[in-house]
Amino acid sequence: MAANSKPFLIVGGGIGGLACALALALKGQRSIVTEQAPEFGEIGAGIQLGPNVFRMFDKLGITGEINKYAVFPKGLMMRDCITGEEVTTLPLNEAFLKRFRNPYGVIHRADIHRVLLEACRNHPDLVTLRNGCKINDFEDKGGHVTAEAESGELFEAAALIGADGLWSGVRAKIVGDGKPVVSGHITYRAVLKTSDMPEELRWQMMVIWAGEKTHLVQYPVRGGEMFNLVATFHSSKFSEGWDSFGDPAELHERFAGACEPVRALLGKIESWRMWVLCDRAPVRDWSRGNVTLLGDAAHPMLQYLAQGANMAIEDAVCLASKIARCDGNWNAAFLAYQKERYLRTARVQLTAKLYGEVYHASGATRDLRNAVLGERTPEQAFESMAWLYDPPEIGD
Repeated sequence: MAANSKPFLIVGGGIGGLACALALALKGQRSIVTEQAPEFGEIGAGIQLGPNVFRMFDKLGITGEINKYAVFPKGLMMRDCITGEEVTTLPLNEAFLKRFRNPYGVIHRADIHRVLLEACRNHPDLVTLRNGCKINDFEDKGGHVTAEAESGELFEAAALIGADGLWSGVRAKIVGDGKPVVSGHITYRAVLKTSDMPEELRWQMMVIWAGEKTHLVQYPVRGGEMFNLVATFHSSKFSEGWDSFGDPAELHERFAGACEPVRALLGKIESWRMWVLCDRAPVRDWSRGNVTLLGDAAHPMLQYLAQGANMAIEDAVCLASKIARCDGNWNAAFLAYQKERYLRTARVQLTAKLYGEVYHASGATRDLRNAVLGERTPEQAFESMAWLYDPPEIGD
C-alpha cells in the first residue's frame, strides 16, 4: 500500500512508539515520532523477552541486532526468598525451543531501545524523529488530526497514535478514566557488575526469589557483564511516582526476614531507582475516530508476567498490518486492531495481577505454591504458558 499524503503522528518515543514507527515504515507508511524528553532514550534496566516477542522481531527485521545484546538464560528458576530453597526450575533447553520455536531472552532496556531507534533511522524518508517535543493537545478533524506541541508548533497528521505510556495524555481524551490505579507495590531497580555479584549467585538464569509480600528478581544483562536486580515489596507510603531515587531503609526493612543470599545481594547496591507500580482495569475501546492507543497507554499492566514491552511490540506489528489493509480508512483499521488485541492484552493484565499474588504468598498459600510448582514437570509448565508464548498469528 502506498504511503498516505500525511504522516501518522506517534506520541511517545519509547519502545512501543519506535516499534510502531518501524512497523509502519516497513509497510511504506510515513510517521513522525514525538518524544518530550530532550533525547530519545530509555530509563530502567532489564527487560525479559518471551518467545512471543521474538516472532515480532522477525517481522520487524531486527532479530539479528537484538541477539547481539540479549542474554539467553539457561532456565527460569523460582527460589523461596525466606528459606532459600529451590522451588522449581523451567529449563530453557532444546525442548523449550522445539515447543515455542523461539528462545527466551533478557536484555537491557536501553539496548532494545537503541536497536529500534537505529532501525527507524535507517528509514529517514519514512520516519521523522522529534525529540524535545511535547504534544499538549490534539483534535480529530475527521479527515485528519491536528496536534499542538508545547512550543506552539502545529502538526497535521493522517491519524494519531498515543504511545505515551502509563500516564498517557492521549488516553485522557480518548478513554477518560482518570489516573492509573496504584497497586500498593513498590519496585526498586538496580544493576550490579558481575564482578561484584557473589560468585555462588552468578547463575545464568532468570531467578525470582519469592517471599511474603516481597520478591527479588535477578538475571544477567549486557552480555553477562552486569546483573539486573528488581526488588518488589508491598508499601502504602507512596501514591504515585517513578524513576526517583529510593530510600533503601524501607527496602531492607521489608526484606529483613529474607534468606542470607537475598540480603547479601540487596546490600551490594548503593543506589536504587524506585517505581510505584500502577496499572488500569482492561478496557474494550481505546480508539476514537482517527486516534488510537498502543502499549501501556492502551493496557498498562503490572510487571509480574514481564510482558509490558512485549505487548507493546505485538501491538505495533498488529496495528501496522491493519493500517496496510484498510485503504485509508484509519478508523476502521484502529477498530480492527483493538478488536484483535484487547482480549489478549486484558488476559495479560489480569494474569499479571494473579502472578503478583502468587509471588508474594504467605502462610499456607505460600506452602501450597511451593508444593504445586515443585511437582510440575517442564512439559506441564510449557503448556501453562502456551497461551502467551504461542499466540495466534499477529500481523502479515
